[in-house]
Amino acid sequence: MDDNKTASFSLDSRRAATTGRDDFERSWRTHVGDGFPLPRFSAATTADFRLRFRAAKVRDVAITSVDGVSAAQTADGPSHDADQVRLWLVRSGAWALGSRRNTVEHTVVAGHFLLRHAARMHHFALPPHTRAQCIVLPAAPFSLLLGGREVAGRADAAEVRLLAAHATMVEETLPDLSPAGVQAARDTLVELATAVTHHGFDDVNTRLAPALAQAAKNLAEERLADVDLSSAMLARELNVSVRTLQRAFAAGGESVTAYIRERRLESARQALVVSRLTVSEVAAHWQFADSSHFSRAFKQRYGLAPTEYVRKNT
Repeated sequence: MDDNKTASFSLDSRRAATTGRDDFERSWRTHVGDGFPLPRFSAATTADFRLRFRAAKVRDVAITSVDGVSAAQTADGPSHDADQVRLWLVRSGAWALGSRRNTVEHTVVAGHFLLRHAARMHHFALPPHTRAQCIVLPAAPFSLLLGGREVAGRADAAEVRLLAAHATMVEETLPDLSPAGVQAARDTLVELATAVTHHGFDDVNTRLAPALAQAAKNLAEERLADVDLSSAMLARELNVSVRTLQRAFAAGGESVTAYIRERRLESARQALVVSRLTVSEVAAHWQFADSSHFSRAFKQRYGLAPTEYVRKNT
């Protein structure tokens, strides 16, 4: 593998329908295209191309995130050979796949994923307001695992959460990674995708620690006001042991409990400034034992008692 075969770009054409397709194709061919050819788009798609893309090429792996206002569909034409494995993860909308245009063989609906081996590039159609991610991987590591089958399920499955969290981190940090970091990022993408085919993963592997910690943080953000939020709840949702989760956070110099406490304090601080809630109401909402406990923690973190902070910032 060549260390130079990495690149990323982002493009938002949601307000530039007439030039968006040309800008996207130019950026893709410049930064990602080698080994990952683009399909031809339908005339309707090229005429109204209002989508936001973020793409990263990590050697022989490609990640594409799409957030569309308009619909998108491939056109008839020669189909590229593509001995690759693809994973489609749909957050909203849908991703319809077929061997021929206007033929739907599988639709990945919101909240679900599909992973399959593809010898040729699929035709696809996305309705308006689809938000999804597609990860293209080399076929070799999956040849025995997949054995011609496909794997489908819910996007909130623990292994899929880990893969999505890692893919997003790679998209964001790729330009700053060293060659060793690029190799680790690529290998972890492949390993997490193979875990999806097993519906499980080796939770002892330390290479997965950053992805596991990020997936836990993403989940914690959704549950900050939940009275049950804890290391045990996060570990249960992500299908790992509490000890494994704690080790993943420790690898980044953090603890799960400290992270939850910090995020709750920060959310409470923002609520004090922008809402009409009292200190007691804020403390209760963010699951502090009582207002006195909250006030002590707040002053220790921000240097002022909550009431003083509100007076100075409103």
